Amino acid sequence: MTLIDASAPTAAPMAAPATPPAPPAGVFARPSRQVEVYDFRRPTTLAREHSRVLELAFDTFARQWGTQLTAKVRVLSQVTCEQVGMYTYDEYASSLPATTAMVLCPLEGIGPKAVVQFPSAAALTWVSHMLGALKPAPTPERTFTPIEQALVRRLMEDALDDLRYSFGSLLVDQIGIGGFQYNSQFAQAAQKSDLMIVASFEIRVGERVAPGTVAIPAEVLLPQLGEANPTINSADARELLGAQLAGVPVGVSLQFAPAAVVPSVVLGLAVGDVLPLPHPQNRPLAIVVDGQPVGRAAVGANGSRLAGIVVSTSLTGTEEGTS
Repeated sequence: MTLIDASAPTAAPMAAPATPPAPPAGVFARPSRQVEVYDFRRPTTLAREHSRVLELAFDTFARQWGTQLTAKVRVLSQVTCEQVGMYTYDEYASSLPATTAMVLCPLEGIGPKAVVQFPSAAALTWVSHMLGALKPAPTPERTFTPIEQALVRRLMEDALDDLRYSFGSLLVDQIGIGGFQYNSQFAQAAQKSDLMIVASFEIRVGERVAPGTVAIPAEVLLPQLGEANPTINSADARELLGAQLAGVPVGVSLQFAPAAVVPSVVLGLAVGDVLPLPHPQNRPLAIVVDGQPVGRAAVGANGSRLAGIVVSTSLTGTEEGTS
């Protein structure tokens, strides 16, 4: 049996771990930083030169598509390109609504397909206008009936014609219309890691506005765009420098022989004074480029303007007749 002395001091209880003090009132806590994983196997953005060319092509396509929609649905329509970027197919598919209309467009010779995406409710509104409705009632997102799909397919055929016209030599592969998909997560247009050139649009038909996207495999367009920063052979530096200098504008003037006068004559010049020049009348004028004489020229005319007829050049030492 063990006796315990009540008068002996007992061990202090273990202290709870200290919690960080709350920030003072009026001071916002700094949010935790999130680390974004960078994939070195692919570029994340388009080169500036490539991006500009693609933006011009998609802008042209947007104008053509808007004109086609106006003619087909018989309602004033406008399509505006908002943004162009390069993403993986997985990133592109994840950015789309779960339920939407996706037109898969196979390309000749490659596996990935191009995609034209828009809300199915917007497409149903276009179909209603085509069938004569003035103000179609709002419809939910749903799949197309066979008749609706045939009408939408016709609209997409015209849109692909506009796409071929707008891209010209950038789109060398034949493109057509495949199937329709209504679930963005199940549509297998490309592998997850395949790069896609994605353009987002605002589609306005009448008073209704809907978003839309067009995605084209990067391997279809990038080869025609060339290198963003092509390398230059150092052996061609002399020729490149000469070509650049040959295109730099310089000032050319025709000058008389200078006359030597004292400062008092210059200070005493007035309107109407005659200043004799030691330049014979039959002597050509000097051709001067930035203060350096390079030849001689006689005074002539070119239409209603004065001109200089070159009679000799100091670079070659030759002299030609002035007839």
